[in-house]
Amino acid sequence: MTVTGNLVGEVMKELRGSETQMQFGFEVGVGREAISKYENGRTKVPTDISRSIVGKYDNPKFALTVQHEYTGTGPIYLNGPNVDLHRCSVREKTIEELQEALESITSTSLAKPSDAIEHFERKNIMDMIEEAVEAATALANFIAVTTEHLGISYSGVWMDHYKYLQKAGFIK
Repeated sequence: MTVTGNLVGEVMKELRGSETQMQFGFEVGVGREAISKYENGRTKVPTDISRSIVGKYDNPKFALTVQHEYTGTGPIYLNGPNVDLHRCSVREKTIEELQEALESITSTSLAKPSDAIEHFERKNIMDMIEEAVEAATALANFIAVTTEHLGISYSGVWMDHYKYLQKAGFIK
């Protein structure tokens, strides 16, 4: 599946494929009219419907798009003309971004209190954060592409991770 947009409705339409809006709506528990409004961007997809779609289709592209569209933050599914989503290309780009982020993090000091940070140091910190954000986007796309290519459950990977975090005492 080729994602041409980064809006939930656009990705939903592509996810629906050849199914009619009525068939798709029945599967996710809403009417055809609601699906039409979601796909055309006239109405935002409610959280429970988004979760239902993620649960039923386990599509990482849809999950990333929902996360980004509804929070306006976080990694976004890359789909521009200059991106190569072959798993090997995504792997190489992820390694490059991680190395750049690690280099930037290790070379940037965060030891001073925030009110003692000079202007040039703040610029270095902002550059470091930018590198970390680029790495986070690369990792999110790496996970999406790899799970989709290998038929691994994207949702399952995250559920296992959350169980680990809870067991390790990092979350309640």
